[in-house]
Amino acid sequence: MAALTLTLLALVGVSCSQASDCSYSALLNHLKLDATNSGLQIERPVKNWNTTTEVQLEIILSSILDLNEKLQTVTIHIYVKTYWTNEHLIWDPSEFCGLNLLTIPVSLIWVPDIAIQEDASDSTNSQDDPLVSVFSNGKVGVVNRLQLTYICKFDLFKFPFDTQTCNITFSSLNYDANLLKLVKSTNDSTLTKLSGLNMLTEGEWKLVSIKSISYTSLTQRSTLVYQISLKRKPFLYVVNLILPLLFLLVLDLASFFISEKLGFQMTILLSVFVLLKILKDILPSTEDSLPLMAVYCVSIFTLVWINLLETMLIGSLKDVACCVGEERQNAEVVKVKEQKADNRNESAGVSGTDKPEETNSPLDLPGDRQKLKFIMDRTKPGQKAPETQKNPSNRLRWVKIFDSVFFILYFTVVVFSQVFLFSLWKSDI
Repeated sequence: MAALTLTLLALVGVSCSQASDCSYSALLNHLKLDATNSGLQIERPVKNWNTTTEVQLEIILSSILDLNEKLQTVTIHIYVKTYWTNEHLIWDPSEFCGLNLLTIPVSLIWVPDIAIQEDASDSTNSQDDPLVSVFSNGKVGVVNRLQLTYICKFDLFKFPFDTQTCNITFSSLNYDANLLKLVKSTNDSTLTKLSGLNMLTEGEWKLVSIKSISYTSLTQRSTLVYQISLKRKPFLYVVNLILPLLFLLVLDLASFFISEKLGFQMTILLSVFVLLKILKDILPSTEDSLPLMAVYCVSIFTLVWINLLETMLIGSLKDVACCVGEERQNAEVVKVKEQKADNRNESAGVSGTDKPEETNSPLDLPGDRQKLKFIMDRTKPGQKAPETQKNPSNRLRWVKIFDSVFFILYFTVVVFSQVFLFSLWKSDI
């Protein structure tokens, strides 16, 4: 009896060893994976054509290379992982010594025709994986590494404190949603964390989040959209643009306290113009909305320009007041000289007459009468002296009052404009 049992066990072991084959070729033959089996290459991998092929797709962001505001494009490095089920490639691992993973060339089997709608990159920058991984349950996975340049419409209103959200849209070129459906394989928060851990370089941008949306388009194509949000690091622009403009504006305010400020303000105006030229090379020309940074630069340029005009006006008013004062002084000097000449002539005429009784008193002299009349005319009540009716010093005083009032108004406008503009930036700073 014991001998019979041992014989049966030996026969079972021999049959199992003969049934189990640990070679790859045996599994390839079992799955009919050879170059002549064109059915696996062109047919959608389902046994019933009414079955929808579900393709799981995820992206992992590894590098942020460039955002071109002029061309409205983004260049990144991503890994695109795609998984689907091939119902023709299923086997029992126990029959092949526990082999549950097979790596084969991608050209041997059907691959979903998925494209990126916003793609504007050179195809030579893509590195498609030449192999696919096939699992014993029929799940097929492929990984592609792409240097993707895609189109994105930027919102630069809050530049340089802006956050750009761009879409990467995946869809099938030939299969509608009833035949092929795109779904995400990983939740958004996990995908964002994985991308943050695998990030090699970010440049002046920082990854905020990755979100996904799936829907059926108007062309009845299953569509999966990944929304990548990137936030700009504004430090470089703050140091090179915002702070210099703010310092120039403070210097413009300080020019009120110096005497020769026309040339100083002209230098400030030219400096602001240079910064505007730098900003022009950075920002794209758009008619949709003017970026807040451009509004900030133009407002400072306008304020400095208005202050420069006020300086020129004040200088002109001072020159006019001084010229009028000098003309009046010259006129009064000429008038006094004429009066003295008249007095001399009258005195000479009196000395040559035969009326000695009129020369006894000094107050009876004709010249003295004219002087007394002139003094009385100047000191009449209700009548000001000629030189004080329109005194140049009064004009200068009004010019100074106008300059002081303008400074108060200018300072108020500067403070409120800066507070308003920075409050618009505050939400993203």
